[in-house]
Amino acid sequence: MSEVKAYANPLGHEPIARLILRYALPSVASMLVTSLYNIVDQLYIARGVGFLGNAATTVTFPLVTVSLALALLIGIGSAALLSLELGRGNRDCGGKIIGNVFILAALSGIAIMAITLIFQEPILRALGATDAIMPHAKDYSFYIATGFPFVVMGAGVSNIIRADGSPRYSMLSMVSGAILNIILDPIFIFTLGMGTRGAALATAISQAVSCLVAWYYIFFKARFVRLSLRDIRLELSLIPRQLGLGSASCINQFSMTVVNVVLNNTLRVYGAGTDLGADIPIAAMGIVMKINAIFISVILGVVIGAQPILGYNYGAQNFERVKKTFRMDMAITFTVSLLASILFVTAPQFFVSFFRDENPAFNEFAAKAMRIFLCCVFAAGVTIPSANYFQAVGKPAKSMVLNMTRQLIFLVPSIVILPAFIGLDGVLWAMPVTDLLALGVTAYFIIREMKSLGVRPAIDQ
Repeated sequence: MSEVKAYANPLGHEPIARLILRYALPSVASMLVTSLYNIVDQLYIARGVGFLGNAATTVTFPLVTVSLALALLIGIGSAALLSLELGRGNRDCGGKIIGNVFILAALSGIAIMAITLIFQEPILRALGATDAIMPHAKDYSFYIATGFPFVVMGAGVSNIIRADGSPRYSMLSMVSGAILNIILDPIFIFTLGMGTRGAALATAISQAVSCLVAWYYIFFKARFVRLSLRDIRLELSLIPRQLGLGSASCINQFSMTVVNVVLNNTLRVYGAGTDLGADIPIAAMGIVMKINAIFISVILGVVIGAQPILGYNYGAQNFERVKKTFRMDMAITFTVSLLASILFVTAPQFFVSFFRDENPAFNEFAAKAMRIFLCCVFAAGVTIPSANYFQAVGKPAKSMVLNMTRQLIFLVPSIVILPAFIGLDGVLWAMPVTDLLALGVTAYFIIREMKSLGVRPAIDQ
């Protein structure tokens, strides 16, 4: 086991710009790698199976987001608690926090795997699978499910590694799996002729490798916290705080699952009433959502990189450093989001070309869907870092409100209501409407917070 090193935590004194650069770049790389698991599968499946194979990954994706939601609930909540306690000078609870992460993540991952395998077909039907998509979806979801325990344990502990001051190692744990996935995908899909099953199996193996690399750090290389075997037990008193701080990210991810389910089923219903049919809109929107996931992963990487800096300095009541960190965080994410909006509107064909199919109707609808659905993603450059700020400083209730406002309160109703008036195009316009509404709500919350920061006591749930 590693020994705790006795030196000052740089989060409290190093220049903010240098810290954000050091933490954000590895975090962005890690988040991009997480997105690439599904993107690489879709790229190879598009060439080896066709758009029905891609549609299978689309209807299966909500299962992946559920596993990630559990990872965020446990991992980000625990990392936020660890950062706050380190800022307060309390290192004694580090091992207990990580011990809880190990057990909670393992149990959660096994549970979601078992549920998926036992109720596979009815779950896929509920997620929007048509008769044509179902065989591919069953093959893909079976092998993807076997990787869920590794997803929850690996992605969960990667946040702890960042909070412990090692963002580069956190990146390494994710990149190692991504490289392996890129190598195994063509072997399993083409050389072994396994199709969608091969893509899923390659992903599951890669996730297992990432998980093992991450936990190696916790046991042997940790800097500020120590984990011993006696810590691998449930410390019940810490669980409410860990899960409470992680609840906002979990609900945000779970909300994405609800959105995907509603989106797939709405596309199936309204697509069936057009010349496109039900399968093309589902497959095309899957590509749009995956491209959006890459963009969001960059934004999340920046804000997750800023989270330990915000949490540590808020715990130390150094509010000027908190404000400076948030302003810099916001400037970066808004710039990236604005550039992404411009690219999605002006050059959707470029992104769609990577997944181009022989069916011209598919290619045309995918480009149109991207141009409309993602035209206002610049709002994410404000809404995502603001929600993350409240989570980082120990105010999960406000973070949860912002996340639920965007995903559940605005987006789901928009997806359901707008198509009733303008048909299939209504699904595409649901996201821009939601982005603009959520931007207004977020601005109200974060302006009030910045004005009052440091004026009132630090504890304000």
